[in-house]
Amino acid sequence: MAIPLQTIEQIAAANDIVEVISSYFPLKRAGANFKALCPFHQEKTPSFHVSPQRQTFHCFGCGVGGSVFRFVMDYEHIDFPSAVRKLAGRVGIQVLEERGPRDAEDRQPEARRILLQLHGEAAGWFHQNLIKREFAEAARKYLKQRGITAEIAKRWRLGYAPDEWNAFGSWARGQGFSPRELLDRFRDRIMFPICNDVGEVIAFSGRVLKEKEGAAKYLNSPETPLFRKGSVLFGLDKTKRALIETNCAIVCEGQLDLISLFEARITNVVAPQGTAFTETQARMLKRLVDEVVLCFDSDVAGTQAAERSLDALLQNDLIVRVAEIPAGDDPDSLVRREGKEEFEKRIAAARDFFDYWIEKVSARLGVPVQDFQALIPKQSRSSGIGADESRPATGGTPPRHDVAMLCLVALRDEAARDFLREQNWREILAQVPDAEILVRILETELRPNDAASLNAFMATLSATDEGLVSSWLMQKVPPNAGAMVEKWWLGIRQGALRRQLDVAQNRIKLPQLSTGELVNLQKEVLDLLKELRELPKLSSATRIDGQPVDPRQ
Repeated sequence: MAIPLQTIEQIAAANDIVEVISSYFPLKRAGANFKALCPFHQEKTPSFHVSPQRQTFHCFGCGVGGSVFRFVMDYEHIDFPSAVRKLAGRVGIQVLEERGPRDAEDRQPEARRILLQLHGEAAGWFHQNLIKREFAEAARKYLKQRGITAEIAKRWRLGYAPDEWNAFGSWARGQGFSPRELLDRFRDRIMFPICNDVGEVIAFSGRVLKEKEGAAKYLNSPETPLFRKGSVLFGLDKTKRALIETNCAIVCEGQLDLISLFEARITNVVAPQGTAFTETQARMLKRLVDEVVLCFDSDVAGTQAAERSLDALLQNDLIVRVAEIPAGDDPDSLVRREGKEEFEKRIAAARDFFDYWIEKVSARLGVPVQDFQALIPKQSRSSGIGADESRPATGGTPPRHDVAMLCLVALRDEAARDFLREQNWREILAQVPDAEILVRILETELRPNDAASLNAFMATLSATDEGLVSSWLMQKVPPNAGAMVEKWWLGIRQGALRRQLDVAQNRIKLPQLSTGELVNLQKEVLDLLKELRELPKLSSATRIDGQPVDPRQ
């Protein structure tokens, strides 16, 4: 299945790139464009430019650039379809993917849409229960004791599932849903919506309000096509940018721990949907950070969870440290009692995981720490690399000058583009080094004066090529583009013919050629020499702007 090009253009046209980027960080006007400090590498002088006319961005410091889709992909660390859906949701456009006959697999997008709608509306229903219903008074009182205000509850869409067997089912049927889609399993629980990394509600975690014998303290939604417990990190939709910027993830156990830390402005936090990290969750973190600080409770369950997390984290080359949490405390109680600065000191003082583990194991075995430590090689303590080192420049090496200039005019000037497409460009460019990007530009049906069309074209490119294209779109078009395009094309044709001539002349020198082969090669050399002599005449006779072109310019 694929998203139709027409839909991509429609979404690009509806999302002004200046407005989209300004929703993440402020931009400052600089002439016809806007600029800011680049979010993709560390710098002191702004080199990140945004063009409202071309609807593109480009950083002249690290080379990253492209369409509004590329910005959201790189800034949010999501794939292209997710970026398209996120931008579509921003402007109220429905994304319908192209698919073949409606078999079971092809019906999955519709089932996914219904599940997302159900979870989103259910989150609203649970939240309204918590905020407005009399039966949720005990839940509101409990959250208040935990430092959760009405504003915080609203930001995190916290809710309450009433202690009634038919309450949710009756609501779901009234909305046209089958409650079996969500499974009506939550009773008398504070509800925490679980979101994917673009903020869509995909599941719930319910915490008991009153301790009951045999009842799990936390109960998660069952696994669905939207939700796999081992593939989701709670809070990632809100904390992703802070993770990238700090290059470090503070990992805590519970949702309340994470919310309390985030609201205390410690925002580089995540929580696994279980007691330990899975391989998938570790891979997700590795794409964002190089270091993890485990901040689990100091009880037996917390210690075991920390130890079980080690394999997955180390296998993904993450630096792992462990913060000390006093007995009887958790991150929530600590940050509310001690405050942000004291908690950050604990994180800064967190020990290397092996130091922590050795101390625990040696205590269990009754062996002195020094003796036990000498037997085990230590984990590398190389510090996490900074954002500017871990995310190298993505701008590729530009092609040679004449090819680059043809790329520029083919992207920006309608007449120059038409001239190039009328030439035998496929055959000639197949012989030209570094011409692949020019081939991509000429073979597509992009419209140089349509920013949405350019955005849709860039969406088909690699990040490297998109960075090159965005840099060309930021440059000025030569005032005499019509004349210059013929000059550059003439040079490319001459170069291709000379390479063919060199090959033919070298082959003539080979021994043991038959008479027929020799005659054919001599004829090929004469034809190539004649074509080279005639090129200037052909170029002068070609007009694309009403004036003949002098190839000696």
